[in-house]
Parts: sequence; structure tokens; C-alpha cells
Amino acid sequence: GGSCPQKNAEILSSQYGINLFLAGLLLTFAWAVHAVGISKSHLLSYLITLMLVQLLWMLWYLGRSCTQRRLIRDKDTHAGARWLKCGITLFAVITLILDSFKIGYYIDFSNCLSPTEGIFPVTHAVHTILQVYFLWCHAKDIIQSFKTLERFGVIHSVFTNLLLWTNGVLTESKHQLNEHKERLITLGFGNITIVLDDHAPQCNCTTTTLCSIFSQGIYYLYPFNIEYHILASTMLYVLWKNIGRKVEHHQQHKTPFKFHGITVGMIFGLIVLTSTIAIVVVYLIQIGRSKIKSELALTMFYLHAISVLALMCTAGVVALLIYRLEDRSLDNSKNPARKLDAELLVGTAAGSWLLSWGSILAIICAQAHPKYTWYNLPYSVLVIIEKYIQNLFIIESIHREQEKVNDDIKTLRVVTISRGSTLSLTPSYKEPYNGRATCDSGGVPCLFKGSIRGRENDGSGGGAKEETSQENSSVMHSASDFSFYSRNSVTNNKRRILKNIAAFLFLCNLSLWIPPAFGCRPEYDNGLEEIVFGFEPWIIVVNLAMPFSIFYRMHSAASLFEVNCKT
Repeated sequence: GGSCPQKNAEILSSQYGINLFLAGLLLTFAWAVHAVGISKSHLLSYLITLMLVQLLWMLWYLGRSCTQRRLIRDKDTHAGARWLKCGITLFAVITLILDSFKIGYYIDFSNCLSPTEGIFPVTHAVHTILQVYFLWCHAKDIIQSFKTLERFGVIHSVFTNLLLWTNGVLTESKHQLNEHKERLITLGFGNITIVLDDHAPQCNCTTTTLCSIFSQGIYYLYPFNIEYHILASTMLYVLWKNIGRKVEHHQQHKTPFKFHGITVGMIFGLIVLTSTIAIVVVYLIQIGRSKIKSELALTMFYLHAISVLALMCTAGVVALLIYRLEDRSLDNSKNPARKLDAELLVGTAAGSWLLSWGSILAIICAQAHPKYTWYNLPYSVLVIIEKYIQNLFIIESIHREQEKVNDDIKTLRVVTISRGSTLSLTPSYKEPYNGRATCDSGGVPCLFKGSIRGRENDGSGGGAKEETSQENSSVMHSASDFSFYSRNSVTNNKRRILKNIAAFLFLCNLSLWIPPAFGCRPEYDNGLEEIVFGFEPWIIVVNLAMPFSIFYRMHSAASLFEVNCKT
């Protein structure tokens, strides 16, 4: 009887959030295209209002939780992992630096900027601090009281962060577009007549040096702000899905991250990360300087990316083959966090796939092909294949059941009968007990079964029979133990390989996040796609797909970190 009202509340709150988002999206679009009567102050006022409403809700929730702190609440052990909280905290700290730069920028241009441009970064900074605290304390909550009100509060927070993410993406994309036009001219594409301004202030700066630092630094910090808001929205969405949920109470094993056993994967991953940073630095220095330097920069980028993607495909195939050799069931229990992870992997991968198919089609249809564009073909094909393989590996990994580990200490009493004497040993084990053990003294394998005779048989049989029985038993137990430990050795080797692959792919995804996040975007600078599709249509496609492609890499890295801890 109670499920119908709650389902209605879920539908109503989701529709409220969607309408909230669509209104903000249209306001953002209207500002971007210079719609009549719409200015940046209108957009910022809308965003400030949404943040203030969310702040009021979070303060109310924190206050109510404080008064009820003695109550035992259900928790979703899969939501709000500690490493995820640490990641969002790091992005939030850099976002606060971005807000301080915006405040400094407003002070320098205060004569010709709207007051909302000064209020917005202050409100955003307060919003960021309180939201990170809220997520640290309550991301795992399963809300069972005031459920209807809480649904609206949480979904409001989800779409507020999505709108802040959209605003950051648009601002950063406009900046990238201006640089992209200058680079295309150096490559010989001089027929671009579209002029887009960057909404620069129409007055002089009070301190020229500081203005230059603030204006340039803002755009280098935007990638972290974008990742912060998308991570916050996903964590809040899981909280929304958990409202009113009934959970099974069972012990969740903690899976801490350990560097032991992943040295090889870390070394190769760090090599890829270091080389990627070097490639990005050289690319940003060389691109746009001259036609020859720009072509060399593009060629260098494609060759490096092709090598990295080929290694990632190989590692993913090896991991999947290991999974095929194992016979382990999948965990199909209800888990909103895991379901969202899988959906985000496939959904955001579509952004890269769209760009890759656009590049492949442009290469096929173009009449002229500069030499560097041919490297774009294997690069685009490998991007598609690598995401196929990696998504399959991650989704299967997070759905695989963990091996059953008995944490209780098994106290085993070893009784050895030897010429009328009894020797008791009590070794303790934390590994799963399968009826076999190895005596600490002498390394003699022992098998414990109900057939062990007690002291009442002492002296009733001959010594020869006892010795013969012990020898036969020892041979049987040695063979059995050898098979058992060999199987364990194979399993440990497989696990070690999988952990190294996960660590390698984790660092590779971080490496591939860096280039597009910091302006190294061959989809902009290649020039071939603009010829085939037209400048404006292709730029629209890139601006829509690129944010999802960037988020995919960061989300994949987070998922692979979880896989490494779980393996």
C-alpha cells in the first residue's frame, strides 16, 4: 500500500528535476547565441538561486541528522566509496581555487561587469564546501523518513550540479573554439568566416598582469571543475535512488587498495602517463605555430595514441581470456551504484564513438588527404575497439562475486598418535579452511577427518599397523595437498595478472583524460572533418560529444581503481 505513493513521488520529483534542467539549458543556450533580452547575469542569477535552494535543503538535512544522530540508519555499503570521496575532494579544492580566480577577475573588471559575476563565485565556493561535507557524511544514507520531501531535495541537487557542469562545459568550449580557429588558419584552412566572441569585458583592467593570470588560469582549472560537478551529480543520484530502499543486512568486506603485487602494471602505466604529459606539452607548444609544426604535432599525437590504445586493447583481451578460464558466478543483486556505473560507461563512451565514426567517414569521403590524416584512421578504429573491450572488462569485473573468505580464525587441534603419545598443535589460519592444513613443525601435511582415532585405540593394535596406516595416510594427504596448493598457486597468478592489468588500464585512462581536458584535441585541429561536414556542424558535434568523452576516461579510471581493490 505504501509503494504506490512513493513511486508517484519518484516520478514527480524526476519530472521536477528534468524541467528545472531544461529551463536552465535553454537559458544557457540563449546566452551562448546572444539571444535578445538574455544576458549572462540572467543565467548566473538562475544558477545562484538553484544553489541557494540546495544550500537550504542541505542545512535542513544536516540539522535533522544531527538531532537524530543516535538512531541507527541503514547504509548502502557500495555507495560513496572512500576513494571516490577523496577524488571529489581533490576536484573541489581546485574548484575553490577557480572561484578565487573568478573573484579576482571580477575585482579587476568590476567597472563593467554585472554584480552577479562577483556573487556567483562566492555562492559557488560556499556551495562546494558544504556539498563536499554533505557527501562525505551522508552519501551512503538510505533515507526512510520525509521521503517525498527528500526526493525533491536530492533531485534538485542532482540537476543543479548538472547545470553547473553544463555552464562550465560551455564556457570552456567557447575558449577552445577561439584557439581552434587560429590553429586551423595556420594549417591552411583560411576560408573560415565564422566569428565567435568570448564575452570579453568592454573595459580596461585595473592590473594588467593579474588580469592576464586570472583570465588564462581560469581555463586551465575548468576541467577539474567539470569533473567535480559530474561526480557530485552521480553520487547524489545514487542517494536519490536509495531513498526508501530496503537492503539486506550482510557483512561487506572492505577492499583496501594495496600496491603489493602490481609493480609491473604501475611501471608501464607510469611510463604511459609520463610520455603522455610530454606529448601534450609539445603539442600545445607546436600546434598553431606553422603548418609544418602543426602537422608534426598531430602526427606525434596520433602515433603515441595508437601505441597506447593498442596496448590497452591487448591488456583488456588478456583479462577477458582469464575470466573465460575461470568459473565464477555473477552477482545480480540490486545495487544502484553498480548499475549507474555500468550505464555511465556505455552512455559516455557514445561520445567518443560519435567522434570516431565522424573521423572515419571524413577520411573515406574527403577528396584530399594530408599525410597526417591517415594516422587518424587507425586511431579512430582503435578508440572504438578499446572502449568495447574495456567496458566489457570493467562491467564483468564489478559484477563478479568475490571469493568467499572466512574471516573467523579457525583453531585446529592436530592430534598425532605415535607410539602411545599425543602431540597437540593449535595453529591458526585466516584462509578458507577446506579440510587440509600443514603442520607448522616439519612442514608435514595433515588431513583432519572424523576417522582420526583417539587415545582409546592406543595400544590395542600393533605398532607396525599404526606405522603402515600413518605412511599410507601421509602419501594420500601429500598428493591431495600438492593438488590443492598448485590450484591455489594458479589462482594467485591469475589474480596478480588481473590486478596488474587493472592498474595499467587505470593509469592509461588517466593519461588519456589529460589531452582533451587541457586543450589537446585533434578532433578540432585535424581540419579534415570541417571540410567534409562543414565548420559549424562539426564544431557542434565536437562540443556536444567531447565532454562525455572526457568524463568517460575519468569514470573508467575510477571504476578500474575499484576493480583493482576488489580483485
